[in-house]
Amino acid sequence: MSSISFVGDRVLANVERVIVGKHHEVQLALVALLCRGHLLIEDVPGTGKTVLAKSIAKSLGCSFRRIQFTPDLLPSDVTGLSIYNQKTQEFEFRPGPIMAQVVLADEINRATPKTQSSLLECMEEHQATVDGITHPMPDPFLVIATQNPIEYEGTFALPEAQLDRFMLRIRLGYPAHEDEVRILEEQRTVHPLDSLEEVCSAAELREMQASVREIHVDPAVSDYMVRLASSTRTHPDVYLGASPRGSLALYRASQALAGLQGRDYVIPDDVKAIAEPALAHRVIIRTSSTIHDISAGHVVRELLDATPIETPRRGAGGPREVRPGLAAG
Repeated sequence: MSSISFVGDRVLANVERVIVGKHHEVQLALVALLCRGHLLIEDVPGTGKTVLAKSIAKSLGCSFRRIQFTPDLLPSDVTGLSIYNQKTQEFEFRPGPIMAQVVLADEINRATPKTQSSLLECMEEHQATVDGITHPMPDPFLVIATQNPIEYEGTFALPEAQLDRFMLRIRLGYPAHEDEVRILEEQRTVHPLDSLEEVCSAAELREMQASVREIHVDPAVSDYMVRLASSTRTHPDVYLGASPRGSLALYRASQALAGLQGRDYVIPDDVKAIAEPALAHRVIIRTSSTIHDISAGHVVRELLDATPIETPRRGAGGPREVRPGLAAG
């Protein structure tokens, strides 16, 4: 797993030339990339969501397209459309911007639900059907979407089916005082994004994505993931819990995080680190609970504290229970 860690560190260092003081968030973005998953970046305007997406794209040797989502954007503006060619007297397919390896869906929740739904098939099945003809997505294929909080004007809430197709949701937040001073200094004359270079080819990325799936996950750790996800479905404050797709996202993301840290096996600490970004956006809180400021992130953190970890005894049969606050190796 040293190659995953080595190339991953190279990409992280490159992106962090632009995104200052957000190592954990950049690492989570790379986790989604290694899992062939899609990433949702949610935060207030001006915190670097679009810049992070562009930095990742420029660090990779992949084709890149940007879609600026607006209320008047149509589904055909995303997937493409067929145009009649008078010379050949046939319809020709003109691919839309979604037909790229890295796609930035900027301010995705400013488009109408009809346009948002045009991404569903592309993200889950890696194909787009236009006029009855199915067109495959390129490989690798990654959607990085940014959105403003739903309380802001001109936004449409993403439907549950759309949210569930994002492997991870992250928030950048405001930078620390020292980091913001450094941002001002580094952008005094030019933007560091302009000088960013490719540090990982598409072929290297595909090899890393294949290697991630070989990382070992002990059955006890898999059981812990499933118990954690299923407990969101029975929590009294939750209206809709995490789906089985959420359990799989937790599984894959834990593998990628272990690989980035140079291990060929997953430990419970990997699951704990990835649980909130992988599960919180799939959990819908009851209206009666939101009045008391209970959020999906709060529920996931509560379940992390309450769910015990069981791991096989060394040299003896039967599992042993480990207190929720402790990691088991």
